Amino acid sequence: MSRVLIIGAGGVASVTVKKCARLPQHFDEIYLASRTVSKCEALQQEVGADRVKGVFAVDADNAKEVEALINEVKPDLVINLALPYQDLPIMDACLATNTDYLDTANYEPKDEAKFEYSWQWAYQDKFKDAGIMALLGSGFDPGVTNVYTAYAAKHYFDEIHYLDIVDCNGGDHGQAFATNFNPEINIREITQRGRYWENGEWKETDPLSVREDLDYQNIGVRASYLMFHEELESIVKHFPTLKRARFWMTFGDAYLNHLRVLEGIGMTSIEPVEFQGQKIVPLEFLKAVLPNPGSLAEGYSGMTCIGTYITGIKDGKEKTIFIYNNCDHAKCNEEVGAQAVSYTTGVPAMIGAALMLNGTWKEAGVWNMEQFDPDPFMDMLNEHGLPWHVLECKRSYSNDREKKNEEGPRGRKLG
Repeated sequence: MSRVLIIGAGGVASVTVKKCARLPQHFDEIYLASRTVSKCEALQQEVGADRVKGVFAVDADNAKEVEALINEVKPDLVINLALPYQDLPIMDACLATNTDYLDTANYEPKDEAKFEYSWQWAYQDKFKDAGIMALLGSGFDPGVTNVYTAYAAKHYFDEIHYLDIVDCNGGDHGQAFATNFNPEINIREITQRGRYWENGEWKETDPLSVREDLDYQNIGVRASYLMFHEELESIVKHFPTLKRARFWMTFGDAYLNHLRVLEGIGMTSIEPVEFQGQKIVPLEFLKAVLPNPGSLAEGYSGMTCIGTYITGIKDGKEKTIFIYNNCDHAKCNEEVGAQAVSYTTGVPAMIGAALMLNGTWKEAGVWNMEQFDPDPFMDMLNEHGLPWHVLECKRSYSNDREKKNEEGPRGRKLG
């Protein structure tokens, strides 16, 4: 019998809970905890008390409180769908209770807009000595994009040299300004300096200063901006033949105009300010007044396209492929009452958890997604709502941006 404790009750957690509830062969008992227990109760009512056996209030910033909850529930696995600030307290609680751990995003300190894996990789020996496993970044990006890279390296290349991860939301939620996941995390992420790997070192750019117009499968041309994303850090570590690795995300002009105004008046700051006798963080206040990402599903049209564009060598010849998924917002809403951005993170969390619980992916220590056999995960993506496709591209794209007439991430067409 397998028992899981899911911490978090936002849009992603809602998808993961509903997906887990449909698979009793992997998830016999599901328990749900959040700071706001009413959200857990609503989810329990929606999927049934026969599948979500219990709900709890927990402060995930408090390792001792999480430890006490784990001791009460006694899960085989903790699925952390809380905020990135809470990764380390939850990992500490898992260590104290000898419980396996999974998350979808790497740790980020609350008082500094900086995210990297070093804090969690530092737990490797502790988890290994305790005989427990931590799986990091089991979302889409990071997560599925890591697995796409591993799948390409296993089945299509002898060496991979160039990687471009591309993330396009081609949907329309009808709001003047809204983020598709936690506004606080989203805005902290995109206002950081860009960073990419090239020729053995990290190179930096000003935030959202590098733009390319890319043609996404089944969506069309969208303005795409170079950013740093956490999966780059682990992928370049585990695939040392990479000469360059970059991450691109689409943003519309209206979104960027709103963001620039909010930055200009200080609303994206994480530095506390004095207001009516109390300290408030502007970004936390902004989060409170923006639409809840979970509320965007109804009426959301269009789809996403997320994938990995990879150039490398096979049998002495250079080749390029594009592995990608399209996810339709309306279909996600029809299936689980969520928009596609929540869906594309919540489903991989369920898949990673299932592979840990059934022993397919199981090894003591702290691991990133690309370190395991990609095939079982890729099979489950097809089975559970995130089908993927591989395009063998006519031309490779491995040179610098001056080479504008070729297809690929710096040209007009992906694939």
